[in-house]
Amino acid sequence: MKKVAIDTNIYAAFKAGNADIVELFRHCDYIGVDITVIAELYAGFAMGDRERKNRSELEAFLNTPRVYILTHDLETAEFYALIVKQLREKGKPIPTNDISIAASAMRHSLALISHDRHFEAIKGLLLTKEG
Repeated sequence: MKKVAIDTNIYAAFKAGNADIVELFRHCDYIGVDITVIAELYAGFAMGDRERKNRSELEAFLNTPRVYILTHDLETAEFYALIVKQLREKGKPIPTNDISIAASAMRHSLALISHDRHFEAIKGLLLTKEG
């Protein structure tokens, strides 16, 4: 069984019925959702016309067995600092929110699944392919 952390675009793909993501989730016994992902989703919901429905669906997903909310602590902050330093040295910046998501995945020793290729620049981050 797989243990993964998901990026915001993976939740969106799941909600859109992406068969590869749905199949991946079937084989996961731990799906971590970082608090930053939830914040990004809330922001997107607030800008749309189905905020209440989207929030309700997200809440149902988060209350599913095998789905865990990942919060930040001092160890997450250490990973965040390491990633920022590493990316600055490489000259490969990525969005700040994605650094938080990656740091959380690393802190919890989870493989991250995302459609964003810029995560590949982060040394030590485990990535997984969908499906």
